[in-house]
Amino acid sequence: MGLFSGISIKNLGLNDEKAWNPSLWNLAGSQSLSGENVTEQTALTLSAYWCGVNLIAGTVSTLPLHLQRKEQNKTIIAKESHIDRVLHSEFNPMMTAEIGRAVMMAHLLTWGNCYAEKVFNKMGELVELWPISPNRVFIEKIEGGQIIYRINVDNQPFYFNRERILHIPGLGFDGIQGYSVIAMARKSLGLAMALETFGSRYFGEGTHPSGIISHPLAIKDDNLRKALKESYAGLGKSHRLMLLEEGMKYEKIGIPPNDSQFIESKVHSISDVARWLNLPLHKLHEMSKSSFNNIESEQISFVTDSILLWLIRVEQNYDLQLLSRIQKKQNHFTRHNVDGLLRGNVKDRGEYYRVMFNVGAMSPNDIRGKENWDPVEGGDERFVPLNMIPLSRLDEYLDRQNNKGNEIEDKSEGDGQKQLPNNINK
Repeated sequence: MGLFSGISIKNLGLNDEKAWNPSLWNLAGSQSLSGENVTEQTALTLSAYWCGVNLIAGTVSTLPLHLQRKEQNKTIIAKESHIDRVLHSEFNPMMTAEIGRAVMMAHLLTWGNCYAEKVFNKMGELVELWPISPNRVFIEKIEGGQIIYRINVDNQPFYFNRERILHIPGLGFDGIQGYSVIAMARKSLGLAMALETFGSRYFGEGTHPSGIISHPLAIKDDNLRKALKESYAGLGKSHRLMLLEEGMKYEKIGIPPNDSQFIESKVHSISDVARWLNLPLHKLHEMSKSSFNNIESEQISFVTDSILLWLIRVEQNYDLQLLSRIQKKQNHFTRHNVDGLLRGNVKDRGEYYRVMFNVGAMSPNDIRGKENWDPVEGGDERFVPLNMIPLSRLDEYLDRQNNKGNEIEDKSEGDGQKQLPNNINK
């Protein structure tokens, strides 16, 4: 079992350095220009960002992932390897592979890096992966360019070399450590969170109508002050009839949300989050510019433009950091199966299968497998049209056809000469 198998992220004592050092909790510099405190935790309270992170992490983690190897002209799943079990079924004894991979992707989409401790058996085979919260990890370089990971646990530092830590970085400057996505997006997310705060306070504190109450003299009656505050503050009292006494006048000075384009600003904030996460806008449930005609094409765009780059990054880091030298020499590699995400409607799938079947690329059982149907007997045979030949053999085919034509012509002429005397005698 790994060192980080029983760690709680917030299990801090009074003697723990992180309990007193705000920089280790990403609090230093976390306040945006809008006044909102934007950290990896608070950013997820923004519905659009939560939706985007949950979508990408959930999509990547639920895709079938296997360790495969190439043998001659075939690609087979290496089910005998512990790595295939770890990545496809069981991350560790307390975590399924789907949960473990989702946690790693969520870390990658917020902190810009994800880490996991690698646990090996006595044979040196990888048998477990334990995710580590990125706020605990500090990368240090020593002489010779070797990378050391310092990980704080209960106010005690532990040091690991690269062979013990799986580290997948996002976009970064040096290729070793990725930028914090939240730090880069702090201004945009802070504005979106400020809009949420404004909307909540607008309705919660009854600021509609918003204005001032003027009195010709100073208000000396404390009960009158209290009555004005309690009678017309709050969402349920925002439209109550206001009774003013002693010559007081009400002057409206607030700007209604429609006038300040409150709704348009919220839509813009969703678009901003979509850009930071590289997602189609409709994936964040903003459908104002989508239609049923373009949803299918946007789904393909979601796979090719948003998900594929993460899949390639994850796969290549798995291959680099999890596979042994022997497995690399034996052409082992990890691969996600995205066929399910690229499936179109029934008509388009039928046309695709027909084309692939006609060129011999798919057998009937291959097609049935794509549709999650059981194979049928004799369905592994592939077929090709008889009226198609390789272009390189076109001359040979034409010569053969000409020779056949000449043979038929010679035969017909010979038969006519034999029959002619018989016809004459008759």
